[in-house]
Amino acid sequence: MLLELRLRKPILPLCSVSRAEWLPGLDWLTGAQDGGCRAVMGTRPSPSSAAMRLVCLYVLLLRVVTVDGLVLMHGRIIGGYAAVPNSIRYIVSLQSTRGQHFCGGSLVHRYWVLTAAHCNIGLEHMMIVAGDYTVNTFEGTEQYAKPHRLVTHPLYNPSTNNADVMLIKLRAPMVLNGYVALAPLPRQGTGVVEGRVCRVSGWGHSSLGGGQAPFTLRTVAVPIVSAARCNSSESFAGNITSNMICAGYRTGGRDACKGDSGGPLVCGGRVYGLVSWGNGCGDARFPGVYTAVSRFRRWIDQIIYRPYLRCSRH
Repeated sequence: MLLELRLRKPILPLCSVSRAEWLPGLDWLTGAQDGGCRAVMGTRPSPSSAAMRLVCLYVLLLRVVTVDGLVLMHGRIIGGYAAVPNSIRYIVSLQSTRGQHFCGGSLVHRYWVLTAAHCNIGLEHMMIVAGDYTVNTFEGTEQYAKPHRLVTHPLYNPSTNNADVMLIKLRAPMVLNGYVALAPLPRQGTGVVEGRVCRVSGWGHSSLGGGQAPFTLRTVAVPIVSAARCNSSESFAGNITSNMICAGYRTGGRDACKGDSGGPLVCGGRVYGLVSWGNGCGDARFPGVYTAVSRFRRWIDQIIYRPYLRCSRH
């Protein structure tokens, strides 16, 4: 069985995905480039310039944004609800330097953010925002930091999505307060039992086809799915490695989706997973796939605390 696996990436080459997949009902557009949209192959009559501008604006606001030739896809939690303001204080928004949200992450140290490796769009394109609730709306609780260093796990494989984990060191520390806190992590090698209900959170649209703006933080509860069921021939057919965990309902309808990448899957108050990839969003046959944080706890501690260990030896 051949599966079309769509990685929940914020960044893709513009021509690598079919227009129908990117823009349902707008497959006659090539995208928003150089200030305008182009009709393709004359498949439909050219709309008026005013209508075209409105369509382009819709595309830009609800679906994609280009930043220096890169395409960023908005996140969306499927089947969830708006989180209580400032109740998930460790979640951060990874944004472009123009303020466009494209990935989530968790503050695990005042200087460090944990996220997915495929959220790496380069130091020069990124800004980390903590204490946010509604992205693109200034609320006075936000803290901003530029990344100083990106550390991708050495085993990360973009083809298989294995070891999809990255640490971001900030140029300046975040201040812990009533809006910003650190995320607790599980111990190395600890697992989560099948059926355990966890919670995934992120910003963006509330349905696969779009949803409402502004982009308020949303959250949804999903149960852990066994590796055996997730790896079965009826699901991911052996593509789930020991560094991944699956979560979702048998009936589908509740899930993280593209752009929620890197955001936390929290079980019992600890970040056990990072939104990584999947086949569609909210599909009953294909649960969401997350990076298993407990498989990388030792590596996380080594990266963050190695400089302190060196100092203590001298």
